[in-house]
Amino acid sequence: MTTEYLATIPSPPQGVWHLGPVPLRAYALCILIGIVIAVWWTVRRYAARGGVGDTVIDCAIAAVPAGIIGGRVYHVITDHERYFGEGKHWTDAFNITAGGLGIWGAVVLGGLAVWGVLKYKKLPLAPFADAVAPPILLAQAIGRLGNWFNQELYGGDSDAPWALEIYRRVTESGRVDNMDGVSDGTVIATVQPTFLYELVWNLLVVALLVWADRRFRLGGGRVFMLYVAGYTFGRFFIELIRTDPATTVFGDVRVNSVTSAVVFVVAVALFFWTRKRTRETPEQVRGEVAGGVAGRAADGDVDEVRTGDGDGVR
Repeated sequence: MTTEYLATIPSPPQGVWHLGPVPLRAYALCILIGIVIAVWWTVRRYAARGGVGDTVIDCAIAAVPAGIIGGRVYHVITDHERYFGEGKHWTDAFNITAGGLGIWGAVVLGGLAVWGVLKYKKLPLAPFADAVAPPILLAQAIGRLGNWFNQELYGGDSDAPWALEIYRRVTESGRVDNMDGVSDGTVIATVQPTFLYELVWNLLVVALLVWADRRFRLGGGRVFMLYVAGYTFGRFFIELIRTDPATTVFGDVRVNSVTSAVVFVVAVALFFWTRKRTRETPEQVRGEVAGGVAGRAADGDVDEVRTGDGDGVR
């Protein structure tokens, strides 16, 4: 007996297109598009705070490769059983085109790269972090489309109207290959589209960040803290739905659930601990003022200092 679904979300028939010997991977394209949009929007937001757009480009040049390396390292460490052990090929750990990036590692190593660039330029980190927070999360949302093309990171079986169809993909030789194959029309599962849940949640948090930044004129890194808190809150629950193989702790708890919970608590605590901070002046953002009225504003001793709108729209 087969189950008939009134409506489902189809997966793309393939995730890779071969232009001669060159593979064009949707996963990589989604990440690239997300990065380009994030850099463009960050330039506008940072300039609205008084910063120089070229600084964003310099930071991106350092942060993008560092973030990709950090994301891959975190993934390989937390999912080491996929690459090491009997019957495994450790060289697959370097095959980043097959998917597998951990956002935690990407943010940490990418953030360290940005910190290094700004320190070299003698510029404060907090206003840059506040400018980049919504664009980063938007890039993450766009990147989740890559999981859709790869037919990965989904949840358990579902008969909901928004359930996701997973197709059998085969190569020209008839070998089943989810990454490089093309759908033969056979639906092998209908599952929870957790990639879509996270995509929608990320977009909602992006809207929250932009609104809160405008409404309360946040500064001192508090937009970034709110981004971390908002993202990890949703990620915690989405991880509970996912069924893909993952490293577990404390019995059967996914390590990303634990990481999300711990980081959420820290981000919320920092957000409230820094509640007296106000938005930096343009002079502070450019590193031109260290004390005086502008300096006191950063420490929360001045109620408000007017600058441009945080989303780059003046």
